[in-house]
Formats: sequence, C-alpha cells, structure tokens
Amino acid sequence: MAANMTDKSRVLIFDTTLRDGEQSPGATMTHDEKLEIAQALDEMGVDIIEAGFPIASEGDFEAVSDIAKNAKNSVICGLARANYKDIDRCWEAVKHAPRARIHTFIGTSPSHRGITNLDQDQMIERIADTVNHARNLCEDVQWSAMDAIRTERDYLCRVVETAIKAGATTINIPDTVGYTLPQESAEIISMLLEKVPGADEIIFATHCHNDLGMATANALAAVAAGARQIECTINGLGERAGNTALEEVVMAMKVRRDLMPYTTGIDTTKIMNLSRRVSQVSGFPVQFNKAIVGKNAFLHESGIHQDGVLKNVETFEIMKPADIGITETNIAMGKHSGRAALRSKLKDLGFDMAENQLNDVFVRFKALADRKKEIYDEDLIALMSDSAANTGNDYLQVKWLRVVCGSDGQEAELKMLVDGVEKSATCAGDGPVDACFKAVKAIYPTKAKLKVYSVQAVTQGTDAQATVSVRMEEDGRIVTGSAADTDTILASVKAYVGALNRLRVRSQKTAPDADMKTVSYKL
Repeated sequence: MAANMTDKSRVLIFDTTLRDGEQSPGATMTHDEKLEIAQALDEMGVDIIEAGFPIASEGDFEAVSDIAKNAKNSVICGLARANYKDIDRCWEAVKHAPRARIHTFIGTSPSHRGITNLDQDQMIERIADTVNHARNLCEDVQWSAMDAIRTERDYLCRVVETAIKAGATTINIPDTVGYTLPQESAEIISMLLEKVPGADEIIFATHCHNDLGMATANALAAVAAGARQIECTINGLGERAGNTALEEVVMAMKVRRDLMPYTTGIDTTKIMNLSRRVSQVSGFPVQFNKAIVGKNAFLHESGIHQDGVLKNVETFEIMKPADIGITETNIAMGKHSGRAALRSKLKDLGFDMAENQLNDVFVRFKALADRKKEIYDEDLIALMSDSAANTGNDYLQVKWLRVVCGSDGQEAELKMLVDGVEKSATCAGDGPVDACFKAVKAIYPTKAKLKVYSVQAVTQGTDAQATVSVRMEEDGRIVTGSAADTDTILASVKAYVGALNRLRVRSQKTAPDADMKTVSYKL
C-alpha cells in the first residue's frame, strides 16, 4: 500500500476482526472460519486485513500464512512486538501475500515504559532498530505507539519521528484503553502532522476502543484532522467494549458526505451478510439496537414513524436497507419449499454453499419445517449458525436426549458420541437444563465453568426457534458455544457441547512464548 496517496479524500479501511476482534474473550474462530472471513473482507474491498499475531501460536501463524496465500486484493498484515523474533516470524507468515505488511508496536506511555523496563532513550533505540529491521524485510511497515493517547505529547512526537526515519510507511495512533474524546483525538493527529518532520509523507492511522462509547466518533474526528486509515472490526468486535465498528465509520462517511467528504473502497452492500457471518463464527450476537446492522436498525414501531415511512421513506430513514445488503423482503418459506428455493433464499442472506453443504442444510430445513408452519429469514440464519457450530465431525456430538421435568423433579437421559464412541448418562438436576449439563459432565468430565447462559427467541410464537448461547472458561481459556432449535433444552445441550468442543481445540493449540505473559499486545 503506497504511503504517499495522492487522493487526500481516500480513507483506507484496516480490518482487525481476525486479530483484535478475536482477542475478545470467547470469540475464538477456527482455521477455516478465519480463511472464510478473510476472503469475505477481501471481496468487500477492505484495504488491509490484519490476519493475526503470528508469534502467538502455531495456529495463528498457519492462519496468517494461509490467508496471505489466498489474498487477491487486500494487503495482508501481521502483528509483531518490537523484537527481531516477532518481526521475523511475522514476515515468514505474510510474505506469501501479493501485498504484505508488517505491523510492529511498542507501548510508549509512562506505564508501558515501566513494563518494558526501558527509559525514553532506550525505547527510541529499540524503535529505530526494530522498525529498520522490519523495513529491510518488507517495503510496507506500520508502526504503532501503544497507549499513544496517554503518552506525553513531546515524547509522542519524538517516537513517531523516529519510526518515520527508520522506514515506517504508516503510523498508528491507538487509543488502547478507550480513554480519549473526539476533540482530543483530532488534536493529537493535527499536532503530529504539524510538528513531526516527514509526517506529510506517511499515512496516519487511528485505532480506537469503545470503553466510553466514543470509538466511532474518535475515529471520524481523527480522519477530519488528517488521519487516512481507520482500524476497525466487523460489528465492533473486540476486547472489553470492543473496537471501532467498520460498518459505522464506513456508513457515516457515506451518509454524511456533506460534512465528511471522504471515500472508501468498501462495497457496502456486503456489510449485512458479513456482519451475520462474523456473529455466527465468533459466537457474539449483535445487539438488536446496534447501529447499521442491528435487527431493529430499520424497524419502526411508533405510529408516527410508521406513517411517515409509508408516505416517504426518507422521513425517518437516513439510509436504505439495500445500501448495506438488505435487499429481500422477509417472505416465509415452508415444508413445501424446494431445494432451489432454499438455495436462492440462502444466497440472498449471504450463504453460498456447495452441493453437499446444501444437501445437509436442506435436511435440517425440512426437519424444522415439520415443526414450524412458517420459516422466516431469522430462522434460516439461526439454522445456518447451528449447522456451522454443530457438525458431524465434532469430537463431541449429541445423539439423543430425553428430559422428564415437573414439580416432582427433573431428570435427563443423554446419549453422545465421544470421538465416535457412543456413551450415555442419566442425571437429575435443579431444573431440566441443569440435569442435562450434569449428564454431559458425566459422559465427558471437565473442569470448565459455565460463565454465561442466555436464551433468545429467534421469531415470535410458541413454535419459535430458540438460540442458546453459553460462555465457558477453563484454565484461563474462554470460549462461546451456540445452537438453535425449537426445543430450548436440546439447543442448550448442543450449545454447551459446542463450547466444550471449542475448549478442546483451544487447549491443543501451541502456547505462546513465555515472555508473551509480560508484554501486552492489546493495541
């Protein structure tokens, strides 16, 4: 990616869903899921994809490497701390991409300098040395001052100047802890452009966290001040309160061109389908009132609003649903709908499947249609989520469940496959869900603790599917599991077992280097 862009109205979109987004507790994605999301980001027009942190684990390295090999349009970026080992490992992963980037960083605020045991001059030497090393490997080098917002302003200017002189082509100014406000975000970018020699020859990036609910506002303020790269994630996924949401900044610039005359390369009609897919693979549902992609984003319940929209859609809608890829009406399907109709509807919802995948989903669709009179878009999305999360290849599989419940007690009888071997258990519990979870533990003993259990109706009515989400923790590893079914208890068991499958996969990954524990890599 050329640093000296001639079009000053062009804003680069740097997506870090697969790196910073996946660091959100429980948001672990499989190797294949990462490749799928990366391909979708590439096709949507994302300029730079931060594919992962190659030194963190063998799994991360392989994912970044494979994403780089399959890239067509996007720059593929990997994250590296300020040391040769990280940078070399990063380059080994991203070098396969048609266009590669090394993103190296170090914490520059007083608290972070204390963690690294470097004084100001020593840190300057480290920055110059490591950025120069990265530039000798790769023409496109991004450098980040972690916790830049809480770094002394004069020192921030000094470290940025050092990184530019050492060869960085992009300078990222992260609000690591979501501390800044829009005015301050803009002032810092303006200050750097004014005071730092060579600042006009590189691209400044903004990377905001949403701890105070300011991430989108802070990112846009930075752009207005001269930043030309926004670091963001789909659905705002990320640690704590999350990151700047890609869909929010992109649509804000598109809708308010009068005040923000900037352009991106994003095909916005692909936003909704990608939002749904990221939600499914990460296990993080999108809140109903989430801007742009929330379920209620284009719904109007107030009588005045409904009347206004019917007479003139622009009365209460500032963008069209079609702008983000919502192009079809929510027409119900049923048990008489055929395979071709299902394929067409799923394609409209963003699911383009091979024939064998369609056959499997069609069987599930017919089974659901036998239990529900009408199947709506939300039902199909839930069905696809369940199909992706609970497959015939899982180490643990739910085969049969019978639950007896009532005022005189609850009991669950469960049969499962454990690595292909059928096992069963019967347990009583304090409620049907508790009895089922105890039966799972009897079959597959685990120390994992259930942290979150939530149930959400997909559509209205007594025959509605329920989507169940669980979050579990074991030895510091946090995962989520989800499942959908018209039987809430069965969905609960499948979600619980799905989370156990994810925990098992995570426990088999190579652990990070020992010094990873002492240096944070949360930008």
